[in-house]
Amino acid sequence: MSFGTNIQYLRRMRDAMTQEALAEKLNVSRQAISKWESDEAYPAMEKLFELCDFFSCTMDQLLRSDMTRRGNAYSEVRIESLDRFRMARHAVISATPEDDSILVMKDWARKSGLLSLPNQKLELIGWDFPVLSQEQINVFNMHGYVSACIVPADFTPACEGAELVWQESGKYAVITITEPMSAAFELIPNGYKVLLNYLKEHKLAMKPENQQETACFEKVYVKDCVEYMDIYIALA
Repeated sequence: MSFGTNIQYLRRMRDAMTQEALAEKLNVSRQAISKWESDEAYPAMEKLFELCDFFSCTMDQLLRSDMTRRGNAYSEVRIESLDRFRMARHAVISATPEDDSILVMKDWARKSGLLSLPNQKLELIGWDFPVLSQEQINVFNMHGYVSACIVPADFTPACEGAELVWQESGKYAVITITEPMSAAFELIPNGYKVLLNYLKEHKLAMKPENQQETACFEKVYVKDCVEYMDIYIALA
């Protein structure tokens, strides 16, 4: 896969950015971008660093990998409105917090009586829990994650073990990833980068985090035997 094709892919992932717009960002001519994309010329090292910084990628990815492969995993960014919903959540700090917190919430959903309700299905969402010390991260290699299950507005759990909170109605920037776990450490962080770039380019602001609500979350589901993940970022 050529360097030029990677540039074209990255440019199009930035909301179909034109050659002219990219040239303006890098302070070069449109003809220079065109030559890079057709592999007729290569940028100076300084511009390569600027490209990597602008597109949030490594030099190795830009020059050597086939970046179009991961592009096929993403949907277009869309804006969705969600109604107010109630959730039960639990945070875990460990070496494997996502798996651990999901297991806790699945067990809670069973013990609380949630899954005994008529036509009730387990609907899980989750997000990173950032309140950790540097010692926990650097010394003990621990991370934080919150898992939550959606519950009816009038549900009274039969056990403790989860915090019940409301997520207020609002608009979200959303992207869908196909088969997110096939390369989770690349696809999921890059999905957030695509959303944040979309917010920046459209002059949209992310809703501030508070003790009750989360500013972003992920939802994994299976449709027609294919796994998907929707990433939501709440808009201010």
